[in-house]
Amino acid sequence: MSLRNFVMWPDERLKTVADPVEVVTDDHRAIWDDMIETMEAMPGYGLAAPQIGVMLRLAVVDCSETRGRAVCLGDPEILQASDEMRDWDEASPNLPGASAKVSRPAQVTVSFLNRDGIRVRQDFEGLWATSVQHQIDHLNGRMFFDRLSRTKREMLLKKARKARA
Repeated sequence: MSLRNFVMWPDERLKTVADPVEVVTDDHRAIWDDMIETMEAMPGYGLAAPQIGVMLRLAVVDCSETRGRAVCLGDPEILQASDEMRDWDEASPNLPGASAKVSRPAQVTVSFLNRDGIRVRQDFEGLWATSVQHQIDHLNGRMFFDRLSRTKREMLLKKARKARA
């Protein structure tokens, strides 16, 4: 396992839909292991492969208090989302120093390939649901700020550019 470097916004890979996995291999499991180690070093609640420059539909999420309960997701797809919404202050290591309150469904049911390559369905709620949706956005070439109004997004990006200068 090894720590991976983050792709920094506005890299085009962060705006590109990742390629499907279809069959889980040892190479995919090794990428997941690196992603878990990288996520733990951030620290963060999740990581999608495009964030480290790997253009595959792979993600990891661990919102447990003690850690060590990471869920590995291959080709994740949201099957159901609750009408109830949840606000959370979201950020990304791809755009350091920027964060914004994003509203997402409080519960989701997701279908994904697990580490064994078996397609499973799992319900996520609260922070787990928020993080899973955040990672799926990354797999679809979206950043958290893409969910903001145009004005809020422009203000956030202006602030982030200024902080980097």
